[in-house]
Parts: sequence; C-alpha cells; structure tokens
Amino acid sequence: MIQIFGTTKNFDTKKAQMWFKERRIPFQFVDLKEKEMSRGEFESVVESVSRAAGSRAEAIELLADKNSKDYASFAYLDDSDKEEKLFENQLLLKLPVCRNGKNAATCGLEVKIWEGWK
Repeated sequence: MIQIFGTTKNFDTKKAQMWFKERRIPFQFVDLKEKEMSRGEFESVVESVSRAAGSRAEAIELLADKNSKDYASFAYLDDSDKEEKLFENQLLLKLPVCRNGKNAATCGLEVKIWEGWK
C-alpha cells in the first residue's frame, strides 16, 4: 500500500492525495505533525531516493525542503549531520513523501514516478 507522509495544511500533500484518490489508488495518509516516520521508514525512503539520486548525500539534499523556514539550521551542517537533522525534524522534509512498499519512495510531487506505481 502507498503511504503519503505530509501535513494537512501542505498544498502539495493535498495534491498528492487528490491524485491518488482520482485514480482510485488506495493510500494511507500519515500526518507528520501527529506521527513521524519510524527510523525504518525513514531509512527506506533515503535508500530509495539515493538509488535515483546516485548517492546518499545527494538524496538527503533532495529530501530537504529548501523553502522551509528551518532550512538555514540544516543547510550549513556537515553532510554527516544532515541525515540525523532530517530524521529529528521531519517537517524539514520536502513534502509529500510517498512510499510504495519498502523499495520505492519520492519526495515532492512526482506524478511521472507515481504513474508507474499503479
């Protein structure tokens, strides 16, 4: 089943939910303000994005929301500290984070990738 991690007030999260609803693709919504990703869920998202990005460090950069008000606290960290900062403050993630099982995940609106998930 597809999981959508986001917040109820995030417009891109709402668009993702609508996209899956319109195609009658079942999904589970997880509000990051109420319940964050577990370490295992976070790890599978990073692994999946790093396969597409080429490296784990690039994946962490892609997962971070550069428009977040807290991005400055993340931007100047050592690469080794960035992953832990993202896990600790998951509202820094580029939303929505969508997972399809343990091997596929996206951050942001990635309709072209989602089309292959049907």
